[in-house]
Amino acid sequence: MFNRDHLIDDAARRSAEIMIQKAEALRAELRSQAPAAVALRSGAALTQDESGRDQLALAYLGADYTVACPDFQVYRTGTGEPAYPFLQAVLLTYLQTADGAARAHRWVSFRELPGGQFYHRAFQGYTGDLLARELGDNLEAFRRGASPLAETRLGGYGDAAYAFRVLPRVYLAAVYWLGDADEGFAPRAHILFDPAAIHYMSIDGLAVIGSQLTSRIRRGAKP
Repeated sequence: MFNRDHLIDDAARRSAEIMIQKAEALRAELRSQAPAAVALRSGAALTQDESGRDQLALAYLGADYTVACPDFQVYRTGTGEPAYPFLQAVLLTYLQTADGAARAHRWVSFRELPGGQFYHRAFQGYTGDLLARELGDNLEAFRRGASPLAETRLGGYGDAAYAFRVLPRVYLAAVYWLGDADEGFAPRAHILFDPAAIHYMSIDGLAVIGSQLTSRIRRGAKP
C-alpha cells in the first residue's frame, strides 16, 4: 500500500495505514470546496494546467507535488508520476485539515500537541532516541544529515538544531545534545513541532511526518 522504507516503526506504519484508508473520504470532502479556498487556507499555490484546469502546487520534505483538481489526485511535479498512496494521504490530509492558522514561532514536544500525550513515548522511541542511539557523539553526522533538508539553523537549542519547513505551513525542528561521560549523560535528540502544525495535520500524520524526517536525517548522516 505504501513504501515501507520511508517509515521507521510499526506504530508509524499503522498510522500511515489509517491515513490511507481515509484518502477517498478526504477527496470527496475536498471536491466540495473551491480550489482557491483550499489554497488560501493551506498555503499551496493555485495554478492551472495546459488545459486551464485548476491545480494546487506544494512541497513536502523538499520535493514538489501537484494536486489535480477536481479529482484531487497527487503527482510528482515535472514527471506526472502518481505519488504513492501514503504520500497521497499525507497531502490530502494536509489540504483538508488546513484552517489558515498562523505559525506560532515556538517549539513544543510531541506530547504537548493535542492527542500526543498518549503516544509520545513511542514517537520519541522511533525519532529522537533512534537518532541519538545511531549517531552517538558524532555531532558532525547529525549536521550532515539535517542541514541539507533544513530551512534554517537554530541557535540556543542543544549542541546543534535545525528547523524544517516540511509542508507549506507545517514546521518541525530537530535538536541534538552531545553526551557527557563524566556526568553520566548519554547523547539525546528530539523532534519538535511548531504548535500550529496541529491546525494542518492529524496527530497520526504528524507522527508519521516525524518518522519520515528522522529517516531522512539518518540516511543523510551516513558518510
